[in-house]
Amino acid sequence: MFSILLVLLIIVAVMMIGLILLQKSEGSGMSGSSAASMFGGALTGAAAGNFLTRATAWLATIFFVLCAALALVSAKSDMSAPQSDLRNEIVHQESAPQPQSEPTPISE
Repeated sequence: MFSILLVLLIIVAVMMIGLILLQKSEGSGMSGSSAASMFGGALTGAAAGNFLTRATAWLATIFFVLCAALALVSAKSDMSAPQSDLRNEIVHQESAPQPQSEPTPISE
């Protein structure tokens, strides 16, 4: 479940980045030429702004819902489940007492 939600979150994030880059900004952004060529000129002017703004709002809402769902799924996951072998090895090495080395006598 966690993996599915994570993949969906990444897809929504990439789509949202694309839509945000297409929107018109003060400096005209990428929307000047690329939006007209990508959508065949159908999304130019006010119609493009309306569609892109609404699509971005929907994707942002979906993004936040997916983030909340991921947080709930990860919080409800069993924390006592066995962890990776590498992590267990590192934890045991850190908790084990380190052997004391004997100081070597200095010969003159």
